[in-house]
Amino acid sequence: MAKRLKKFRHKKNSMQMAFTRFMLIVAFFILWIGAIGVRLVHLQVNQSEWLRDRAQVQRRDQIKIKMLRGTIYDRSERALAMSVKVKSLFADPAEIEDIEGTAKRVANVLKLKTSDVFRELQTAKQNDKRFVWLARKVDEETFEKINDQLKDIDLKKYDEPRMAGLHWKEEQKRSYPYKNLAAQVVGFSNTEDVGLAGIEQSQETLLHGAVVRKWQNRDRLGRVYEEEETEEREPPKDIVLTISSSIQYKTEEALEKGVKFANAKSGMAIVLDPKTGEILAMANYPSFDPNKYGDSTPESYTNKAIQSMYSPGSVFKLITYSSAMDSNLITPDGMIDCSRGFIEVAKHRFNDPHATKVMSYKEAFAVSSNVAAIKTGLRVGRENFYRYARKFGVGQPIGIELPAEARGQFRSPETWYGDSLASMSIGYEVGVTALQIASAYSTIANDGIKVKPHIIKEIRNSDGTIFSVIEPEKSTIVNPSTARGLRKMLREVVLKGTAKRAQLNGYTSAGKTGTAWKFNAKTKRVDAGKYMSSFIGMAPADKPSVVIAVVMDEPAGGGRDGGQVSAPVFREIAEAILPELNVAPDNGIKQEVLTAREIPAEVENEPTSAPIDDAEKAESHKEIKKTTKSENLRAIDKEIKTSQETKKESKPPGEEKTLNKRVAIINAEKPKGEMKNKSSADKTKQKT
Repeated sequence: MAKRLKKFRHKKNSMQMAFTRFMLIVAFFILWIGAIGVRLVHLQVNQSEWLRDRAQVQRRDQIKIKMLRGTIYDRSERALAMSVKVKSLFADPAEIEDIEGTAKRVANVLKLKTSDVFRELQTAKQNDKRFVWLARKVDEETFEKINDQLKDIDLKKYDEPRMAGLHWKEEQKRSYPYKNLAAQVVGFSNTEDVGLAGIEQSQETLLHGAVVRKWQNRDRLGRVYEEEETEEREPPKDIVLTISSSIQYKTEEALEKGVKFANAKSGMAIVLDPKTGEILAMANYPSFDPNKYGDSTPESYTNKAIQSMYSPGSVFKLITYSSAMDSNLITPDGMIDCSRGFIEVAKHRFNDPHATKVMSYKEAFAVSSNVAAIKTGLRVGRENFYRYARKFGVGQPIGIELPAEARGQFRSPETWYGDSLASMSIGYEVGVTALQIASAYSTIANDGIKVKPHIIKEIRNSDGTIFSVIEPEKSTIVNPSTARGLRKMLREVVLKGTAKRAQLNGYTSAGKTGTAWKFNAKTKRVDAGKYMSSFIGMAPADKPSVVIAVVMDEPAGGGRDGGQVSAPVFREIAEAILPELNVAPDNGIKQEVLTAREIPAEVENEPTSAPIDDAEKAESHKEIKKTTKSENLRAIDKEIKTSQETKKESKPPGEEKTLNKRVAIINAEKPKGEMKNKSSADKTKQKT
């Protein structure tokens, strides 16, 4: 019995021990599951955001991609500026263990100094910097070459190049297919896609590429299995210019030849449609290549056609005569007494060797008579003269869609001196840009209606749809009859006056020459040795399709006035572009034998104040030397006399091919280097 009881108790103790162990195990699991539950609750509730961010960092990449910058087109939709996708190589020093080895290998492939690469990577690693540029904006061929040479076959890496710590970043590169064509107009953008000049700068907001934020989800091997994109701003726009690349090229070619022939410091030319205000060409020489803008001087970036201000000289007489004719004070055939050959205003004597008789206003305008222009300006009066000049746009920016446009300079009448009206009547004490004076002539070409010049034709969305179309402002400046009368007077300048070299084959032309001394900022006076020589013309004369302005800065060759250095450039441009614009010829080919006597030279009169800075007006007024003017006139007379004595007629080769066509050849534009002491108009050739 006792034995059976003992056995029962042992069995009972075993079961109790098993149960106790079981309960301990259950308790352990309860506590373990409870701890896990508490931890999970803590992680899911208190640390959920932190864990989600950690997870996204491990499996999700954020890539910022900038959309391609907008394209700039000419009026025929030729791309003048466009962007292409390129790759740039960078390093993440935190991922590089062997800095020295990596630097040596990268430097060898990229043709860089090993010491420079090592220093940049080492410095970045020490400063916990995770981004170092190694190569910027390489083409596809270079991209493939670098990937082949920087390949570690033992490294498992999801992106190229397969080398630890090296990655590619997609960027864009600006390309200018036509190189220096319209360079100052188009401008350029830097490596950060920011416009720094021209249309690139003025339309930066529209052209700038939108930033696209792209998220990529990757698996543990780095393979992308999901992508999503968001745009941070509107896509870029495309700009269509009024410029014609063909007309721009012909204008630049003629301008370059003219600047070199005149040995000028620089030159500018503008081709304008007077009916629409569209600028068909805007040229500057010297120019530069926007693809290599770093190789050029900042001065070459300047668009002098709108940014440089100068005294216009005799081309400003158009405004003088316009104000008088529109006020019914004169008529083209009316007579004016210029027999004295000079006029004195406020103790300032203005000489005029070409005006020594009573002549019509039309004739006086043709020979660029200073006396006639001054008398006309005085007759108009201060207030009326000022009012008309302002209506034409003098002294105020046009509002062209380009950066840094100059306002010009035109003081209010209360600040004028005694001879200021006289000086302004012949284009001194006034500062204009080439575009401002071209706009004034365009107004006359368009029957007195001023159409605001513009260089942007339309703006398009990236999908090609129209975003906006430019509608230029229009305003009436003078009566149509006044404009028609002035065009006849401008026609006389080309036929009988100072601009005979602007005569065209097959087309009539009209225009005005201008030659003005430049202002010297150091001496606060004009420099009698430096000139701004210009010709502003239009064709055909009766119904102009184009207005062309040509301005030469400091011509230093045999010729210096606008009729000698600028009018021939006008002729070359006009004869090249009028057929392209489908303008029907309105005139036969005529023969003109030009001599120095037949083409009056313009006479500059020293203004009594600086055209731009009038601070030294009073002092300058006292220092006028009449002897200098007399010497200048004697020199001009001597030049004309010399040219008459040396004038020869010869038959050029190939005259048998003329087939009874009478062609005007003005050989005076290209004087031979060995022909000394001759004007550029002293030799002519004749075809019969």
